[in-house]
Amino acid sequence: MMNHILLVAAREFRQIAATRSFWVTLLILPLAFAIGPVASRFLDNSDTQRVMLIDRSGGTTAQAIAARIDLDEQRRVLTQFSRYVESNRLEGVDPAAPWARHDRWYSDADVAAFTAAGGVNAALAKVRARGGEVPDFDAPDPLYAIVPAPAPVAAAPPERIGTALEGLLRPAEGSKAKPLDYAIYIPADFGRSPEVKLWANGAPASGFVTMVQGLLAQELKVRYLQANGVAAPVAAASTRIAPAIAIVVPPRGSGRERVLIRSILPLACAYILLMSLILSGSWMLQGSVEERGNKLIETVLACVSPNELMYGKLVGTVGIGLSMVATWAVCGLVAAFATQGAIAEMIRPALEPVSSFGAIATILYFFVAGYILVAMIFLTIGAMSDSMRDAQGYLTPVLMVIMIPVTILVQAVLRGATGPAVEVLTWVPIWTPFAVLARLGTGMPLWQVWAAGALTAAFIVVEVILLGRIFRASLLAGGGRPQLGALIGLMRRPG
Repeated sequence: MMNHILLVAAREFRQIAATRSFWVTLLILPLAFAIGPVASRFLDNSDTQRVMLIDRSGGTTAQAIAARIDLDEQRRVLTQFSRYVESNRLEGVDPAAPWARHDRWYSDADVAAFTAAGGVNAALAKVRARGGEVPDFDAPDPLYAIVPAPAPVAAAPPERIGTALEGLLRPAEGSKAKPLDYAIYIPADFGRSPEVKLWANGAPASGFVTMVQGLLAQELKVRYLQANGVAAPVAAASTRIAPAIAIVVPPRGSGRERVLIRSILPLACAYILLMSLILSGSWMLQGSVEERGNKLIETVLACVSPNELMYGKLVGTVGIGLSMVATWAVCGLVAAFATQGAIAEMIRPALEPVSSFGAIATILYFFVAGYILVAMIFLTIGAMSDSMRDAQGYLTPVLMVIMIPVTILVQAVLRGATGPAVEVLTWVPIWTPFAVLARLGTGMPLWQVWAAGALTAAFIVVEVILLGRIFRASLLAGGGRPQLGALIGLMRRPG
């Protein structure tokens, strides 16, 4: 009997593996890992926005805006370099440096100290001086760049500045000139009048407008104080008075971020289980329908028993799914430990919470159990269907019943929700494997894992017995789709 089951399983595996759709699906994830870092360089919206400052009130306001833009850009570089140092465990190079302390929001003082010490170039020099192989650091592209005002704009009267900027904001069609993104005009009477004009090439970013508005408000306060007899140094110093808020954030990988990182792999397993089931199940379903349509099922049953055929197809389909998952897992491990960049930095910490034998065994058990559970449904549908049209009539509601709750479950876990709905999905057998896989990253109690495993195993035994009766009775039957009552009757019939 076992030889016949393995023979049928090998035939099912070869039949599915010979299709082009199988290989296309199998290679999608490896290609994504290989092309992703390259494609991100071309698809990433990293164009630096060009800003023009036209200050006719003395120049100090434009200098303040330019200084704030530069300070914010240096903060982004410092934050990115700190993550680079943390990922490569380089904190020991200079423990007192701002970039060696990761559990904080970098204040203006931190950024100023970083810039005064030579910025990222000096920090990289320290890192490379320690010796050993150090990955390259890719500094983020600046968000904004200050561009000088051309002579026609600089000399234009106030009422004609907008006209002079028109060709810069929206260059003529066919022109290779890069359009200007923002132009800020500070009039000569700024201080006596708060009016400032900003031209934008499209909807302005709220962060940029807020930053400019805050700086202009400070300049207005200084000019107001000076106009009311306050000395210029005192008026300027008043704008620097601010509360010293020491913002302390949890280290990367703790707090809510810890839950998200721990949930990456379990959620990915639940999602991959769902997608691979749909794909491999549809291939098996199509093969079964073709066998019935071409009258090959009679020839097959002359060589093997219905039970051997059922178990063989089930094993072959599970083998196809596991081979796909194994290939994707190997590609993920290679991307995590043999490459550098954003993909590696995301996958590597996500693997740490599931590095124990118990976690790996739990994931494998519920993955295989979920595969058997759903594949048996697909197998039965294939046995009852004379055509793919008939199969779709069964398949569509089954997929809706499985997919919609699983989608809601994944979204709930990402939000950190552990309410009654998540608990209910955990104890409904058809959704139990997906629920357990999704919840592993949130710290599911051990007794629930054992209980869910036992429930799933018992359900699979009952499912194979009941659906196996339908499978055997439907192999050679014809005459259209049976009604629900007839299906229940077939389940009650002894095998």
